[in-house]
Amino acid sequence: MSDFVIEEGLPYPLGASWSGNGTNFAVFSANATKVELCLFDGARETHRFELPEYTDQVFHGFVHGVQPGTFYGYRVHGPYQPDGGHRFNPNKLLLDPYARAHVGSLIWNPAVFGYRMESGDDLTFDERDSAPFMPKCVVVDPNFDWTQEPQRQEAHWDETIVYETHVKGFTKRHPGIAENQRGTYAGLGSNVAIDYLKALGITSVELLPVHSFVNDSNLLEKHLTNYWGYNTIGFFAADPRYAADVANCLREFKEMVSRLHGAGLEVILDVVYNHTAEGNERGPTLSFKGIDNASYYRLLPDKRRYYINDTGTGNTVNLSHPRVIQLVMDSLRYWAGHMHVDGFRFDLGTILAREVYGFDEQSGFLKAMNQDPLLATVKLIAEPWDCGPGGYQVGGFPPGWAEWNDKYRNTVRDFWRGEAQPGALAPRLLGSHDVFNREGRRTWASVNFMTAHDGFTLNDWASYNNKHNEANGENNNDGSSDNHSWNCGAEGPTDDPAILKLRERQKRNMLATLLASQGTPMLLGGDEFGRTQRGNNNAYCQDNEISWFDWNLSEAAEKQLAFTKRMIKLRRDYPILRRSRFLSGDRDAQLDIRDIVWINTSGAEMTQSDWTTGWIKCFGVLLDGRARKTAIARQGVDDTVLMILNSYEGEVDFKLPPTSAGPHWSLLLDTSAPEEMAATPLEFGSIRKVTGRSFLLFTAGEVK
Repeated sequence: MSDFVIEEGLPYPLGASWSGNGTNFAVFSANATKVELCLFDGARETHRFELPEYTDQVFHGFVHGVQPGTFYGYRVHGPYQPDGGHRFNPNKLLLDPYARAHVGSLIWNPAVFGYRMESGDDLTFDERDSAPFMPKCVVVDPNFDWTQEPQRQEAHWDETIVYETHVKGFTKRHPGIAENQRGTYAGLGSNVAIDYLKALGITSVELLPVHSFVNDSNLLEKHLTNYWGYNTIGFFAADPRYAADVANCLREFKEMVSRLHGAGLEVILDVVYNHTAEGNERGPTLSFKGIDNASYYRLLPDKRRYYINDTGTGNTVNLSHPRVIQLVMDSLRYWAGHMHVDGFRFDLGTILAREVYGFDEQSGFLKAMNQDPLLATVKLIAEPWDCGPGGYQVGGFPPGWAEWNDKYRNTVRDFWRGEAQPGALAPRLLGSHDVFNREGRRTWASVNFMTAHDGFTLNDWASYNNKHNEANGENNNDGSSDNHSWNCGAEGPTDDPAILKLRERQKRNMLATLLASQGTPMLLGGDEFGRTQRGNNNAYCQDNEISWFDWNLSEAAEKQLAFTKRMIKLRRDYPILRRSRFLSGDRDAQLDIRDIVWINTSGAEMTQSDWTTGWIKCFGVLLDGRARKTAIARQGVDDTVLMILNSYEGEVDFKLPPTSAGPHWSLLLDTSAPEEMAATPLEFGSIRKVTGRSFLLFTAGEVK
């Protein structure tokens, strides 16, 4: 390592770019006075070079002889003026914002703070070297042979079923996966994992954050960790903690993507561009804060010592700055183009569309996304809220975006609790047209979910009235207190057969509703077989058996898994359940039919009185795919189905309505008798006894 020679190099691309005979280093800073590149042999710093050139606010240099596998970091000089928004401290080793790989973990030590942490005064200046306690960046060889598998799956939105899961949690306890691969990218890309996902029937695997992240110090003090990973410090680096072979983390991630693609599955990443792991003015100096604090973060205009905290995590990334937009765009293009992922779910997505005056559907970031020729082709899903003023923006994102729809979650939960009437549920079943039907947006813009990583699992929704987060070490004060939970008389596990039977039916009701609704369904990993977190509705810090999937399935779990597979197949087999166009209820003059008719228990179309009468908790939805057939010429659109939803606790007699689509109704599914299929046709006008709290699905004609 003694033959390194540095020359001016190029200001692009940003980051460390290996050329075959050396590496170009380029880092943006509008306010620094000098940047030093530090090279390491393991933990030992061996070389330090001042980057010799500064072009367009980019410090850069080319170092001959630096090869892939070299560890590096930066020391950045400039004013330490917190009141002016500047926190430069060259005693702190900084991670390259564009590093493609990290090695090692952050060791929480007072030296990683730019100020003297023990004093509690962020106006002080700390001279201790942080390098011994910092992870390091790694120069990488970007080459990978993608020729064996498809680069992108591009499942049609109207066919998409998203499966939200965690790389480690999904595989950590799976007995069929090699022990050294459990909890890793390799484990998720194993034949066993892929075969399970394919058999389930989902199309898209959405992974909780895999960008390199930091374990919060307060969690480590309580012997906990940041399991979910919403504490990013590297927007280009796959986190090495999920690698079976840390030295080849980048390749292992690519191989996982390639294998999932080879099985026809999409890969969607949950990404956290709204904040970083550096916290507020009392947080550590790890990367952005020491490179150019005033550019990377939103600061209070009249008190630039302090951070705007629209994220609730201490800082907010400044997407109003062109170089910060560039950082995020470059990161997204890297993951979509080089790593071949198929889409992104944006944590606290409202932050990304904020300008200094608030959320703007035409913000710089959203305009940049809309015009990008690569990113316009991948799936974009926003979590459309944040903690700042005007932060709730469900339905507010522009065409081309899908959005998490918590209105769907809350209303469906309330309906099956017996607390919401058909009038509230109706638009949610139809893709929330009242929210999304504008500017040519389609039903798939509504990402429907009942549960997600944040909150109760489906099993726990049906089994607990109250959260049980005691293991988090916050006296059960953390986590949402309003989960619209439901149970039928016992808190948590029970041996009462009647209660267990009703709980299982409620879980089936929720699954059936989700998969029969217009829009894009998102299934929380493990809900398909009843995974429990023991009542913990905020398991962000539980990297243990509370969060990990238990693959030792009980008989009830196996039955629920079979039910979920069956319901997913019905959604696939009957396209009327997943129309991309909004159902309107308008009459097709040529065929004299409508694409949707709401049915009351007497088999007639619901009246205004039916919609407003408080005790009505059972109703039907007749969907007729023959209407507007010429507008959506796709195979199978002429299906006609009838859904009956009964949230009443007692049995209801339901008269089956007539339809010109076929001579009779055939039962596809009844959540009160999940293994039942009709042996004989059900005549129009016949009475079907609908069990209390149950969901039924029929088709006019033959069963597929």
